[in-house]
Amino acid sequence: MTFDPTDQGIDAEAAHERTADAIADNEVVLFMKGTARMPQCGYSKRAIGLIGQYRDDVATVDTLKNLDAYREALEAESGWETIPQTFVDGEFVGGSDILAELEERGELAETLNVDGDAVAGDDGGTGPEAPF
Repeated sequence: MTFDPTDQGIDAEAAHERTADAIADNEVVLFMKGTARMPQCGYSKRAIGLIGQYRDDVATVDTLKNLDAYREALEAESGWETIPQTFVDGEFVGGSDILAELEERGELAETLNVDGDAVAGDDGGTGPEAPF
């Protein structure tokens, strides 16, 4: 399979619709470059990493399908055109820099609607028993 840099994926109207739907339908959604498993920029990687410390149920939208259309759609929703962007309960939170700032202040878990003691994948510290 070859990569076609002229393939724009989706049009502007579809990007606006997908953006609005993702914000409305998900408690936490991250608009990023790439996917959670394969972020395509350092800021997106940082954002998914910060969110992933507290939640494993975050929805993600790969904006690379048409970056210009998603920037326009996101600016209409948040007033910002930079990516990544995080929304919680339909409200714009910010990008990776804001998430890092919230983490530094100890406010990220609360912002992501998580009990401050809970961490994604945390089993209370017991973990599986060692086989030896």
